[in-house]
Amino acid sequence: MLPSMWKDSGIPADDFYQVRPECTDVPKTKFKIKNGKTLSARRWRAAFSPEGYLEMATVLGRIQRGGVHPSIRGEVWEFLLGCFDPKSTFDEREQLRQKRRVQYLRWKEECKEMDAHVGSGIIVTAPIITEDGHPINDPLVLQQSAQSSLHSGQSGQGGGGEQVVEKPVIDWKLTLHQIGLDVLRTDRTLVFYEKKENLSKLWDILAVYAWIDKDVGYCQGMSDLCSPMIILLEDEADAFWVFERLMRRLRGNFRCTERSVGVENQLQTLASITQVLDPKLHQHLDALGGGDYLFAFRMFMVLFRRELSFGDSLYLWEMMWALEYDPDIYFTYEDSSSSSTSTEGTKSAARKSTRQLGKYERDNVRSGQGSEAPLPISVFLVASVLKDKSAKLMTEARGIDDVVKILNDITGNLDAKKACSGAMKLHKKYLKKAKKP
Repeated sequence: MLPSMWKDSGIPADDFYQVRPECTDVPKTKFKIKNGKTLSARRWRAAFSPEGYLEMATVLGRIQRGGVHPSIRGEVWEFLLGCFDPKSTFDEREQLRQKRRVQYLRWKEECKEMDAHVGSGIIVTAPIITEDGHPINDPLVLQQSAQSSLHSGQSGQGGGGEQVVEKPVIDWKLTLHQIGLDVLRTDRTLVFYEKKENLSKLWDILAVYAWIDKDVGYCQGMSDLCSPMIILLEDEADAFWVFERLMRRLRGNFRCTERSVGVENQLQTLASITQVLDPKLHQHLDALGGGDYLFAFRMFMVLFRRELSFGDSLYLWEMMWALEYDPDIYFTYEDSSSSSTSTEGTKSAARKSTRQLGKYERDNVRSGQGSEAPLPISVFLVASVLKDKSAKLMTEARGIDDVVKILNDITGNLDAKKACSGAMKLHKKYLKKAKKP
């Protein structure tokens, strides 16, 4: 006979991500840990062979239906996001993990040589350099610089010092205070971030990422995407690499040029999908001046972090990644020639059987969409939100401000599971319509 706690609606996930007691207006997490539905540690361990090969197909359905138990979330995400090849052994993954940890420390040391705040435990919150490379002698900067010097044993490079002439270094230093300001605002309702060392870890990871990905650097919203990684993975380097893999998926949203913002591509895709699936709603939004769909900007940039509680946003993310899962993702992200050589064989094997694919990706392959760049499930998630609010938008929205207000009303009320189910239904409907001549 099952224990009584498994007979009810499940165990609240909020117990794993404690909220500060004074934060009383935080939405409650709807996600519950349910026996037989949520991927448990026991079920996860059973998916590995004695050598360490992971049979991902045995756990994808469980993740898609009931999410992942918080105690194993970090290690499951490493596979969902492509940090590791499921067909690697325990030893091979440990070697790769150690190699990546060394690489991260090298990058961090490189950043530390450019600015002593990195790794010092000090979070920069004021500009430390002008656009032409001159140090800013602001009292706050000098104080922070002196503190970081005491921690690192180096001369402070935040205030005072010589002019920086290398443009990449100037661009990187110009972002450090913005990272600091965003870090101090990120998930501050959580008890976890009452510890300064956790905030510093988040700042360090974002600073290092901004240096190694110079095309994107740092943009507002990245701290919301990185924060869960710090909480789920204890080792800073491991958290960095999971965040880096997530950014491989999303960096296009943050890449901006003088003529366009990266996320515009997804907004245009959303417009096209809505035009096909709900032409009357699209016409109405276009007539209101919302044909560019900029009102959905935030949902794409931070993957519904604002619309959901912390726990529910993690639940939504892992369901999305499980639905989109392709075992080739690891090889896609690896840069070495040896990896790219082995990719072809792996891809052909994966395409012979769709069993290893997530349900969303499987539908793409079966419809013939798999050979093209697939549309991310996030587009259909936003489309499902619009569909859910379609009647209200059609009858009550008289201007773009009304559209924004109606969509803002879902904050704290969005159901992650229903949103995913709605996205899958719209995706199937879209694939059918796309097939018609």
